[in-house]
Parts: sequence; C-alpha cells; structure tokens
Amino acid sequence: HMWFGDLVTMQWWDDLWLNESFATWSAAISQAEETEYDTAWVTFANVEKSWAYQQDQLPTTHPISTDASDIETVEQNFDGITYAKGASVLKQLQAYVGRENFLAGVRRHFAAHAWGNATFDDLLGHLEQASGRDLSFWAQQWLKTSGINTLSVALNADESGTITHAYFSQHGDTLRTHRVAVGLYNLQDGQVVRTDRIEMDVDGSSTEIPELIGRQLADIDFLLPNDDDLTYCLIELDAGSLQFLLDNIDKFADPMARTLCWSTAWEMTRAGTMRARDFIQLVARGMQAETEPAVLERIVLQASSALKNYTDPRWAAQSTLLADALLDGARSSDAQRSIICTQALAKIRLHDSARDYLRGVLESSEDAGLRWSALAALAADGAIEDVPAAADAQLERDNSATGYYSSLRARAAVATAENKRAVWEEIVAGNLTNRELTSKLEGLLYPHGDAFLPTAEFFDIAEKVWASQSSEVALTTVTGLFPSWDITRKGLDRADAFLQKDLPGGLRRTVTEQRDRVARALRNRQVDAG
Repeated sequence: HMWFGDLVTMQWWDDLWLNESFATWSAAISQAEETEYDTAWVTFANVEKSWAYQQDQLPTTHPISTDASDIETVEQNFDGITYAKGASVLKQLQAYVGRENFLAGVRRHFAAHAWGNATFDDLLGHLEQASGRDLSFWAQQWLKTSGINTLSVALNADESGTITHAYFSQHGDTLRTHRVAVGLYNLQDGQVVRTDRIEMDVDGSSTEIPELIGRQLADIDFLLPNDDDLTYCLIELDAGSLQFLLDNIDKFADPMARTLCWSTAWEMTRAGTMRARDFIQLVARGMQAETEPAVLERIVLQASSALKNYTDPRWAAQSTLLADALLDGARSSDAQRSIICTQALAKIRLHDSARDYLRGVLESSEDAGLRWSALAALAADGAIEDVPAAADAQLERDNSATGYYSSLRARAAVATAENKRAVWEEIVAGNLTNRELTSKLEGLLYPHGDAFLPTAEFFDIAEKVWASQSSEVALTTVTGLFPSWDITRKGLDRADAFLQKDLPGGLRRTVTEQRDRVARALRNRQVDAG
C-alpha cells in the first residue's frame, strides 16, 4: 500500500497524498490491465472522481500537497483531494510524460529509495530524467493550487457548415497544462460510436485544434472534451452535444464515454445548470442501458440525492418518476441490477407499488441484506405496525453481526417524534460503538423523519460532542447530526452564527462543509422550481 508494501515511504505527512494517491492509481491500473475487471478506470471516473470534484468545490478545499503542521490537519486531509484528486493527477502526469516514461521514472525512484523514505521532489526528479521534460511548473500548477478547471471545445463555422475555427477553452482560478483528448462521436446503426480522436496539450485559456478545421459540422454528432478521462477537469459541452447526450445517453457503446456523459450531467445538476428533475429523468431513461454495475449504483444514488436535496419539494412530493424506474430495475432478471435498484428504492419515499414490492422482498427474499433494506424502508414508511417484533423475527433468520447492525438501522428509521428523540440522545451521549453509531445515524436520516428531527439543537451540542469524543467518532457524529434536512435560509443563518464562534479547526471545517452543501441544495431547489 505504501509504495508497494512499504518499499518506499513518504518522508513526512505533507506527502500523505502521494501515499494514498499512488495506492488508488495503482489499484485502478492493476485491475484494468491485469484482471477481468478491465473497466476499472470507468468506475474510477464515475466514483472516485465524483468524490474529488465534490471535495474540490467546497470552501475548505486545499492543494494536493498541503500543510501537515499538526495531527488534526493530517487526519482531516484523508479526503477526496488526497485520495481521488491525487490519483487523477497521477493519471494526468502519466498521460503528460507518456506511459513508458512514467513507469520508467517510477522504477528509477523505487530502485534509488528502496527500504527508505522519499519525497515527491525525489519522484519528480526521476520522472524528469526518464521523460526529458521539465516538470517543475507542472508540480506547481497541479500540487500547490486548489480548484478545478473546466474544459470545453468551441467551434466556428461558415455558411456551408465548414469548421473555420476550433479551440479548447479553459476556465478556472488557476489555468493548468493538460494532456487531453477530444473525441468525435456519431450515431451509427443505433449506437453512438467514436469516429475520431485528437490528443494534444492544452495550455492557458485558449488552445487551437487545427485538426478540426475544414471538417463539416454535420459530420459530427457529439464532441467529448477529455475523452478517455486523461485529465482532472469538469466538462462543458456545446449546446448541440448536450442535446445529443440528453437524447442518446442510452446508446453510447463505450462505457468510458458513457460514464463521462453521466458525470457531466451530474456536475451540471450540482452546479444548477441542469434542473434536478431533468437529471432524474435522464437517469430514469438511461439506467437500463448501463452495463457497469458500479456506475449504475452511483447514478441511482445521485438521482436519489437530487430528488431529496435538489428538486422543488412540491414536485418531489408528487413525482413517481424515480421510484417507478427503480422498481422496474428491482424486478430485473439480472440479479446484480435487481440488488442495486432494490437497495436504492429502499432509501427513497415509497408509493403503493414500491411498498408492495418491498413487502414481498421482506417476506420471501433469500438475500438477508435485501430483507433488512426492505424492513428499514417499510419501518420508516410506517407500513409495519410492530417494528421491534419484525426486527427480532429477521434476527432469527440472520443472527450475524451484519444482521444486528441492520436491526439498529431499522429501529432508528421509525418516523415518530419519540423514536427520533431517543436515537438522537443516544448518539449525542457518545457511548455507541463505531458500527452502532453509523447504523443508528443511517436510520435516523431515513425518509419521513425530517419533521421529527431537531434543527437548532445541533448548534447547542456540537462543541461538546467534538470535545468529548475521539476525532473520527466526533467527525462522524457532527457530520451526521448537522441539520442537512433543514434546507432553508434560516438554517443557513444558524450555521453562519455558529461559525462566528471561536471553534476548533476541525469542527469549523466540518460545519463549513455541511453548511455549503445545504446552501447548494437551496440554490438548486430554486433552479428546479424555476
């Protein structure tokens, strides 16, 4: 894990990112090239990078290589920047210097520092020797600054539709050098396939693409910046390509191109440039064609989050769009698809058909995990009269550690004022084991419970919780109890008032991040309602 089993270890915690990033990068490339899981980079693009993008858009983002002056800072930097952004940047570095040069430089590094400690500067020196490229500016751009660039392709054409000007456009607080590809895709025989690919270096705010000049706009259905996911960036599609994506998401033959489309749509939803209900509709239409289980799991989770946090509550209360799509997937003959969709269905508000389906799962499924998911969903929905008795009955069938923690989740999901108060106080008291804590927190936040959860009270107990519990438990507790369900201006004002206090750095960072997520949800609800 630490450079292949402690062969070479970081010299100090400011290179923590390299330890975790290198492990993340090498895990993906090893799976993709040496195992049956040859679409590991597709999963990486949709799962790990989504984590990085979210973290990097928070007000608490930080450079990949950052301060490590105290233990609290180090502990909180085990995050999406350290793991996923760092791994993405290593993938970009490989593309920039060339695969063989990158691997040769890593081999030199291991040989020179075997059984010892090293820094990123040491690695950079070996990569420069192997590739012949000066990488000092690259390290400054990518490692010492924070934030994400947005890349797009802009085209100008004459009256005949011939492209006369084509260029990459780059936006962001820090403009970086990217090794990137643009893919040209067309709909052929019912499938969207790549018909050409142009790889190049992008530098500054605008970079010409001479290979596109002279082509006909009509011969290109879809342009994909960052084709093959070489660099770490957000993608902005031209208007024609965006409409093509919305109409044809289910026809993309290549799973990497398709997952980049999913990622782009989700980031647009988070940014408020796509309505949340439109993203849900996109997922509902395209999810049945998704072939990658990890991507399917991610997009239905994103759609569920959009429904809960980003849609106009009046629309969300009436729409059965996502529930219908998940129910259809849950009934699939594909076992893996059925499991993913059943688990997602069990986390959203139910309608009659979903309720009946989950009752059937609870009664007759041979899968204990699905039975527990169904029980928690039905308990939250008020569809089971005696939840403790139902949980005890399931424990007789599944008397395992997993079963026990699942029973805690189901009991905590019961949406009554008395139950939610008891669970809240038990969590605040701080006497639960780690797994008991996470199970009860999950159940506490199930659908239908929002009306019974405290809002202002969190700000009265947060400092005490932070001071009285170990750092990881305090982080889990404060994150889970923050009133993320209170998506109102008044809720943001309460958070702002709390942040005016003299707080420990870790607590301030956690509350700042949660406050930002609520602010994004409030903005996106307004977009969706509009």
